[in-house]
Amino acid sequence: MSTTRSALTDEDIRTLVKGATPDERAVAAHKICRNIDRSVVTQADRDRAHEILRVMAADAAELVRRALAVTLKNSPNVPRDVALKLARDVESISLPMLSGSPAFTDEDLIEIVRLGGPVRQVVIAKRPRVSQAVTEAIVEHGVERAVEAACANDNADFAERTLQKVIERFEKSERVLAAVAYRQALPMSVTEKLIDLVGEQVRDHLINHQALPPELALEIAMGAKERATIDLVDQAGRAADVKTFVVHLHKNERLTASLLLRALAHGHMTFFEWGVAELASVPHHRTWLMIHDAGPLGLRAIYERTALPARLFPAFRAAVDTYHSMEFDGGARDRERFQERMLQRFLTQPANASRDDVEYLLEKMDRVSQEARRGARSHQTA
Repeated sequence: MSTTRSALTDEDIRTLVKGATPDERAVAAHKICRNIDRSVVTQADRDRAHEILRVMAADAAELVRRALAVTLKNSPNVPRDVALKLARDVESISLPMLSGSPAFTDEDLIEIVRLGGPVRQVVIAKRPRVSQAVTEAIVEHGVERAVEAACANDNADFAERTLQKVIERFEKSERVLAAVAYRQALPMSVTEKLIDLVGEQVRDHLINHQALPPELALEIAMGAKERATIDLVDQAGRAADVKTFVVHLHKNERLTASLLLRALAHGHMTFFEWGVAELASVPHHRTWLMIHDAGPLGLRAIYERTALPARLFPAFRAAVDTYHSMEFDGGARDRERFQERMLQRFLTQPANASRDDVEYLLEKMDRVSQEARRGARSHQTA
């Protein structure tokens, strides 16, 4: 191996093989590894380098084997048999190799996930690239920490069915579900399942960052499970000083797109106006004019200044248009009837949803309304 020999001395090789102490052999191993990674050019160089690496991998001293693993953990010059030998070694040696060595095949990594234990599973889950086959194995055999690490790794590739399995297996794990929810992109089927399982903060993240259609965003905004936030919307509708209330929400990062959409669907237009004014840093009177502009441009212009998600604008547009088409009747249960009519009219606009989607959402709306009425009756009889 002439190119390597030019950078190393015969003494280096002798020290590696016959050094009196592990420290001496580890220093020689580190020097040889650095030169191998820079100097391997021809097939003859490669063959000779592989033989040297096999000598190091078989050294009795952990210090020498660790020098090999750490120095060449990302190198393409480590033969697969050496990588596998090191992967079966103690963790101080195996983990550096498993963290990023390109020597392993998917089949190798899957086998290690199955048999290697939790620590090795977590390290594999955090690799710079993890294929669908390996993530499937992690979800099938991995401990909770490993699955969480894989889901939090946006360089880990997941098939849709594998993400579905994550949710099925770890539906009670807030950490795993949050890791899935904060991935850069999710299939719609996964997002829909997560909505019913995660807490309010993660749910708001899904609404604001995943590509939800307007009708689904509004359905989530009206969801009966979000009791704490629905109470907040009701407070918004009753607030004597709406501006101060809105400023407080904004300061505490609770003036979100989902809250504004939910408030608008409940008919709290004043709260929506002040919320948009706060987010857009535009005086309320100008915001009012733009929201209630009869033309198509005013609402869009003020909405774009808020930095709210652009993909949710159609939902806000439809809700504002619906609001303008209705009036309070002043009778008993005025607010409830208004909200029911508003949601129904929004969902039955042809441009917003397919017939199947409308029927599905109307069915859910009817169920929520019935539950609310039953709750009101039971409260009256109590």
